[in-house]
Amino acid sequence: MEIYDYVIAGAGPAGCVLASRLSEDAGLRVLLVEAGAWDRHPLFHMPAGFAKMTKGIGSWGWSTVPQRHLAGRVLWYTQGKVIGGGSTINAQIYTRGNALDYDAWAGEAGCEGWSYRDVLPYFKRAEGNERFADDYHGHEGPLGVSMPRATLPICDAFIRAAQEYGMPYNFDFNGRRQAGVGYYQLTQRAARRASAASAYLRPAMTRPNLTVLASAEIRRIVVEGGRATGIEVAGAGGAGIIRAEREVLVTCGGIGSPRLLMLSGIGPADHLESVGVAVRHDLPGVGSNLQDHLDLGVICECSGDHSYDSVQRLDRTLVAGLQYLMFRTGPVASSLFETGGFWYADPQARSPDIQFHLGQGSGIEKGIVKLDNPGVTLNSAFMRPRSRGTVRLASADSRAAPLIDPNYWADPYDREMSLRGLEMAREIMRQPALKPFLRRESLPGPEVRSPSELFDFACRMAKTDHHPVGACRMGRDAMAVVAPDLRVHGLDGLRVCDSSVMPLINSSNTNAPTIMIGEKAADMILERPPLPSATLDSARRISGRYADA
Repeated sequence: MEIYDYVIAGAGPAGCVLASRLSEDAGLRVLLVEAGAWDRHPLFHMPAGFAKMTKGIGSWGWSTVPQRHLAGRVLWYTQGKVIGGGSTINAQIYTRGNALDYDAWAGEAGCEGWSYRDVLPYFKRAEGNERFADDYHGHEGPLGVSMPRATLPICDAFIRAAQEYGMPYNFDFNGRRQAGVGYYQLTQRAARRASAASAYLRPAMTRPNLTVLASAEIRRIVVEGGRATGIEVAGAGGAGIIRAEREVLVTCGGIGSPRLLMLSGIGPADHLESVGVAVRHDLPGVGSNLQDHLDLGVICECSGDHSYDSVQRLDRTLVAGLQYLMFRTGPVASSLFETGGFWYADPQARSPDIQFHLGQGSGIEKGIVKLDNPGVTLNSAFMRPRSRGTVRLASADSRAAPLIDPNYWADPYDREMSLRGLEMAREIMRQPALKPFLRRESLPGPEVRSPSELFDFACRMAKTDHHPVGACRMGRDAMAVVAPDLRVHGLDGLRVCDSSVMPLINSSNTNAPTIMIGEKAADMILERPPLPSATLDSARRISGRYADA
């Protein structure tokens, strides 16, 4: 029987961070287990490879259950199944959200130690930013963060158009202000994807006290006498038990972590019994409180070759590949979503509640229409949904896909704000700065005007932003799954340390916050003092509606 001090279940962003940070102590034996394979395919490391990732490469292949408030629509639901998890297959956008998001974790959700001032030092410790080194940024961390290298002229035109619409220019969405339009920072280093695998895990692989087990199905967490003592892993020779002398750390992601807990008999007893799972620990909040960002898009046909759509022609693909290999420039160096912004759908909102991503093409993601001629896409997503969904098991079989129900638009407020965001996106695309680049709005199309027509369009075209969080949320109430130190309530030797612990979804992409959670969790597990909080002066400078962080 294999024995380690710490067994980390899931090699997503937080799992890679934990494997690296814990193994810095040479006296600890650390095991990282991942169901997916190593990230050896070259597309994982090329920024533009993202366009293939949402279509199935390196993912579980899951979908949602029919969404009652989206006319019964079933949405493709990409979740990473590869070393590095979502950080290996995402669009590499590095955003943290708003300072008020984390203050709500500490205040509204009662998670002391997770305010913005508390978590900012962990964002900075992780970050190796090539441009910024100030109160908000680190430049010596392992995670490469850089500015885009392959934007097209239409990106500058979009930024001007958003300013014409009324949004101010913002040079740093992760700095003093979140509101505005500008260029995203990207998790890239030297024009290659900076996943958690490449940034954290690979440099640590030379340590003899770190073991990584890839392509290994984790069937369950072993619970004995009220304590997690290891995991059961399926291999070619059958199932085997791997022991954890200190702790089992669950980092399987926003869907995978609640799923693994329930497969292990940790969760709502009535649900577990209904699917034939023996109850080891009745914890009703597991799988509840699921939150996600729903994306709506405007697709416009270009007046010329102003996007990357034409690069999909074979001869141009070959030229682009050679350009990237020789010079690290050109279409392959683009993440395809490199400009965007944050603004207000609700005029009463204290901080931005809509996020825009400009896609330098059409049909970039699975299920989204590709135009015959070159096109561009402007996605809008409502950042603070009130709707709450669930993750449930379809059966006791660990190979069965989970029942994912984000329950989009269960709260009518979410629908109202989302459709308002879609209208904002349409208005931006109609501004004078974009007129030389765009021929017409293809979707929704000028004939779609009424609220009912917009709703019908949204039901057909909406997609996930790939940001599931919250189904193992932090807190101290009866429905909380983990305490603020990430220990599972009522069990010893078990923590959950990834995006699933967020009590409230952050107002942006979720990769950077998940890496932050891994960094902070490492200090908690090793019983290190927390990093000193950001200064009060810095926190004050970023407060206020138009000076939000």
